[in-house]
Amino acid sequence: MNHPSGFPLTRRGLIRAGAGVSLAALGLGVGAQTASAAVAATKRFDLTQPSHDLFRSKDTHGARVQQSFAFDWVNKFLFVATKRSGSTEADGDLCINKMDFAGNYISYMHLNGFGHGVAFAALPDGSGTELWIECAANTKGFGTALAPIPYMANTTLGSPAASAAYRPISGATEYTCSVDPVYQRMIVRYHTSDGKRIAVFPLSAFQTRNFGAPLVDFKQPAIPGTPQGYTLYGSYMYYLTGDAYPEPGVPVGDGNSYLTSVDINTGTVTQGPVLTKAGSTLHHREPEGLAVYRTDAGESRLFLGFATGVEGDRRSSIFYKNALV
Repeated sequence: MNHPSGFPLTRRGLIRAGAGVSLAALGLGVGAQTASAAVAATKRFDLTQPSHDLFRSKDTHGARVQQSFAFDWVNKFLFVATKRSGSTEADGDLCINKMDFAGNYISYMHLNGFGHGVAFAALPDGSGTELWIECAANTKGFGTALAPIPYMANTTLGSPAASAAYRPISGATEYTCSVDPVYQRMIVRYHTSDGKRIAVFPLSAFQTRNFGAPLVDFKQPAIPGTPQGYTLYGSYMYYLTGDAYPEPGVPVGDGNSYLTSVDINTGTVTQGPVLTKAGSTLHHREPEGLAVYRTDAGESRLFLGFATGVEGDRRSSIFYKNALV
């Protein structure tokens, strides 16, 4: 798989830190909660079309399940977030695995106290990568702000406090994000007293740390199932739900991994939930993560991930859809 052409590389004056260093100087960002403009309509992925393999059953640094993944689309690396071995769900400790596009493990970075890892972004930064990821985990293990973290191989980093990170939506209590590298936008899923909401920003807002009002902001529609990831392509959000299977004593069947697309201009479901059978023969097939990528040939792809393998030796498996309508 080749990296997409046509994306400028720019350095953004990132704060660099070594192992065990807190990023206390990140700064606080506050934004608005109402949409200021509509997003131009685009094509969308047809979720009923077949999925194709990127790779199956690849090793990561730790033995626990992957949570999500993200592409550095310029430097051609894949970053897979897994739970830290020996940590509880409430700890918010993550292991970020750097891999090539064949699924070969390269290096790791430990992020202590950051969050659950349901989604994150990997932005190109010259020859390096900046991870935009939730941080300052609450007592349930979910991040309460967003932080730009320079990826540093084989190091451990403690989370900055929420007050020293970025909170693009005023009043939100939890944040995650995912990037659309094709249309150069960032989608943010955040929590309020009224439930989950979705905001979309130009990617430049994150590159410059100047957020302003989001392009769109809407209440997430009701989608059944266990949330396992989301991402953005053009004017559509994609949402993954489901649980691990097979479980002891339960017939294999087709599982309950579903994909749904949402029109971000209306906040309504466009297609789905659609059952996906990608990797249906894998053991312990738990849906974990969505991401978008475009090849040099111009093919846009919606990638969906699964945590697979036996307990104590979980593996990463990733597939993609490429049919647009």
